[in-house]
Amino acid sequence: MRIVLIVVLLALTGCATAPRNISNACAIFQQRDGLFNNWERSARSASREYGVPVPILMATIYVESGFRPYARPPRRYILGFIPWGRVSSAYGYSQALDGTWDHYRRATGRWSARRTNFSDAVHFVAWYHNYNHQQNGIALNDPYNLYLAYYSGHAGYARGTWRNDPGVRNAAAKATSIARNYSKQLRSCR
Repeated sequence: MRIVLIVVLLALTGCATAPRNISNACAIFQQRDGLFNNWERSARSASREYGVPVPILMATIYVESGFRPYARPPRRYILGFIPWGRVSSAYGYSQALDGTWDHYRRATGRWSARRTNFSDAVHFVAWYHNYNHQQNGIALNDPYNLYLAYYSGHAGYARGTWRNDPGVRNAAAKATSIARNYSKQLRSCR
């Protein structure tokens, strides 16, 4: 019994860190192919359910959190040195905001979903990209516009709030480049 507990704890400990090589989709999936946690299976399942290609899902998570389960936006500081609240409530792999995460859980019935669980986060990203596809007519294989809508929200995307934000456009271009690289890599895995 004690050995089983130690094995389970060691297996779960590896889940709480980012993969070592996040620039290679094959390496990410190989590093996270465990008994309790299979990222490739989770990503492919979310892709099948919502129609968003795996490379786009993975690229979104790469840009949002760098595959860090406990990622948060930076803190604000008063007088330059007194820590205050965070810039937003974004959290976890998907960097989903509190309200958007609650909307997702209500819409999907996944009440126990956690932003620090890769399977839940990749499901959320697929759901949200599909939601933006339905709301704004963005093609499910368009990583640039899907990322713009992911970051800006479906209403912000429709209003074009991203047009005056070069940082968001650069992040969307980065997501597009990463998705293309991941797509090439995944074709040659195994």
